[in-house]
Amino acid sequence: MTAAVSEHISFNPEKLREKYREERDKRIRADGNDQYIEVTGDFSHYIDDPHVEPGFERDALQTRVEVLIIGGGFGGMLAAARLRDTGINDLLIVEKGGGFGGTWYWNRYPGASCDIESLVYFPLLEETGFVPKQRYTNATETLEYCQVIAEQYNLHNIALMQTQILSTDWSEEEGLWVARTNRGDVIKATFVIHSNGPLNRPKLPGIPGIDTYIGHTFHTSRWDYDYTGGGPFGGLDKLADKRVAVIGTGATAVQCVPHLAAGAKALYVFQRTPSSIDVRNNTDIDAEWVKSQSPGWHHKRRTNFESLLAGIPVKEDLVRDGWTEAFRDIFGELRQYRPSGWRLLLWSLGWAFSSARKERGIKQYLTDKAMIKMGLQEKMEMADFTKMEKVRARADSVVDNAQTAESLKPYYRQFCKRPCFHDEYLQAFNNPNVTLVDTDGQGVEAFTEKGVVANGKEYEVDCIVFATGFEVGTDYSRRAGYTISGVDGLTISEKWADGMATFHGLHSRGFPNAFFFGPQQSGFTATYTFALDENAMQTAYILGELKKRGAKRVDAAEKAENAWINTIKRVARQTEEFQKSCTPGYYNNEGHVEFESRNTFYGGGPIEFFNLMAKWREAGNLKGLEIS
Repeated sequence: MTAAVSEHISFNPEKLREKYREERDKRIRADGNDQYIEVTGDFSHYIDDPHVEPGFERDALQTRVEVLIIGGGFGGMLAAARLRDTGINDLLIVEKGGGFGGTWYWNRYPGASCDIESLVYFPLLEETGFVPKQRYTNATETLEYCQVIAEQYNLHNIALMQTQILSTDWSEEEGLWVARTNRGDVIKATFVIHSNGPLNRPKLPGIPGIDTYIGHTFHTSRWDYDYTGGGPFGGLDKLADKRVAVIGTGATAVQCVPHLAAGAKALYVFQRTPSSIDVRNNTDIDAEWVKSQSPGWHHKRRTNFESLLAGIPVKEDLVRDGWTEAFRDIFGELRQYRPSGWRLLLWSLGWAFSSARKERGIKQYLTDKAMIKMGLQEKMEMADFTKMEKVRARADSVVDNAQTAESLKPYYRQFCKRPCFHDEYLQAFNNPNVTLVDTDGQGVEAFTEKGVVANGKEYEVDCIVFATGFEVGTDYSRRAGYTISGVDGLTISEKWADGMATFHGLHSRGFPNAFFFGPQQSGFTATYTFALDENAMQTAYILGELKKRGAKRVDAAEKAENAWINTIKRVARQTEEFQKSCTPGYYNNEGHVEFESRNTFYGGGPIEFFNLMAKWREAGNLKGLEIS
């Protein structure tokens, strides 16, 4: 354990491990992801666009382009930007919303903001010269920045907004993809980039009676300001005489609950699992400091941040916030080791030194490596315990009612669930009109015509706000909202029925000229825009190479795809013990951890994955791809 931990330890590690196990076990459900229902039928209005005027119409379009990009979020915008940097300009973006922004277009609930430092989260900062106003930006500024990117890369002129793709079908005869939309468009494209985002389709809990409640309801990603009043910065004045229930206590609820607490007559927050709520401490950004940075500073900062979260030693923590605190303490101590000890510690993270293997012998080397790895894992666990003890102590110091404070304490490792950072959420429970309904891991029991049942008690409310997030881990086409049919009519749902099958997470054999953006079988990052930018750069490189070689078709080689699937399974086992110990959530497939499954991330971490892709590009031979 670190010096700081060993000197000030005030907890029993084994008791904490047991507490974590108890809290995990009570929350594991046999139905896993099936506990959520698809937003259809009576709930289909939950996916309508409240940000556009009804009645929009236009003539159907029949066109042919080189690259069709599906999705106008950061992934789609980055794809277009990187392709244009490569000299590929025959592009078309199709987006179901009324503007660019993706998740940030939909998530306009009061208090919506980014939990990653804006200098890390915002892509293309050096290219645009944009300087965010604050260290942790809000949704409004994020949407504004999307417009900056769109204008700089001239994306408005190549975009079809308020348009939903219905199907994409590969035509072997034409060597093209044929996409059809809900507006009668027929778009033929040589290449298709699927950048529909992992968090785009709202989900609802499959709680008995959900369709019987007769009061007002809405999902946070389609916030109803006509009902609540106010706007993105609060002021929900129409709730003054309303009793409101919030279902869910993840990052979205953490951000909107303080505003609901300030506006509602009564607010009931129904909690299954508490979030980790650390200090946010937002500050203004010094624009002159940003402008004084040397070229390459942005990539360096993003890489530094994600390296720390992946457990990779760095010389300096450039961001220094709540995300990196535990790792900063660990690696601060490790730098005190003499060079030989430091080398052994590097071994524990996977770097081998061939000379040492020759001198000591492979058996002794592996023994040393295993022992050191165990030691480092223990240090990391102790640092994590210490960090989470601080988070739990914060609940005691901020929340007046001792029982409520205890209910708000998270008992799991910091990165079992996405950590939250907020300076008003815990304080909201001191308001006399706010009630935390802690279900002790069981969740809401039922809905009635009048309200919500939890712990055997009915709570009558005028409005239910579903802060239940988005579908993760369900069928790809279901989340995307359209079908994808490849060679010989094989659908992506059929191809991936037993799990994803890709090469580098980007290509899937039998779906030539198609690129799939996302974290599965790829590099999952806390800074999702970083991963999307890497997807975009990899795709732009490949399409640029095809253009140079006069090729029109690219597909994953069968052998390469199978090898990558095996790599995903093998490397995923590095995180198996950690994921199985975590409380259920979308990070670990609601507690159903199956490391023979293909539906997971590259287990070596995003930086290792990005480095693999960089070396693959440097080789210049497109190994693993069949081109013609």
